[in-house]
Amino acid sequence: MADTADQKKSDHRSGKKRRFLPPPAWWPLPACALLGLAAGGVYGVLKAPEYAATSYVVAVPNETTEPATAQGFAQAYGRIATSSSTLAYAQPRAGVGAQQLRTQVRAETSPDSPMIAITGTSKSASEAADIANAVADALSLSSNQAAKNTGVQLLLFSQAVAPTEPASPSAAISAAVGLCAGGLLGGLWLLARPARRRPAEQDGTERPAVEEYASLPAQGEHSEHSETKEKESVR
Repeated sequence: MADTADQKKSDHRSGKKRRFLPPPAWWPLPACALLGLAAGGVYGVLKAPEYAATSYVVAVPNETTEPATAQGFAQAYGRIATSSSTLAYAQPRAGVGAQQLRTQVRAETSPDSPMIAITGTSKSASEAADIANAVADALSLSSNQAAKNTGVQLLLFSQAVAPTEPASPSAAISAAVGLCAGGLLGGLWLLARPARRRPAEQDGTERPAVEEYASLPAQGEHSEHSETKEKESVR
């Protein structure tokens, strides 16, 4: 019975010691990765999907204008596609306020072709297509008014169609991005935090320095030992 009681006490003490064991040094890495995974998944689930539709406009030169001139005007018209004057023309058809329309449309040009891509974004697929087509028509209308002076006119190359799938990332992709970001932050934390001190340094005691030549005999002892060997050899 006494042995059983002592064993229970020892098990209880060992259990207490196990409970108070410090966590491993690399614990921030999995913790941050799990937090990033959860945050990315929640963001992907709660965020409303966003759709994007693109309309294409091409700059066409007239009979007296060189093709290189049309490409240069395409770059210029791409810069004014999101200007206040163009958006003012597009606002009635798009059905969106001017300030909001500015945040839901973007224009891109290519240095190799006189093509302008106008992309509309919205939480509704049909609204995204309407925004892209409205801005493309407004840009074509405003540019064609000066076609007699510039020698270049814009023509609608392809109208935007309502997309069937959202352009925003899904919940799985958001969770994967959050996992990678959390793991990166955890790794940076491990690299940036100070190193743990040794137990001797934590107690405030210093370990005695080990003498390198403690095992070597003294100079006097070495000479006496050699003289004893010489006498024995003479005998």
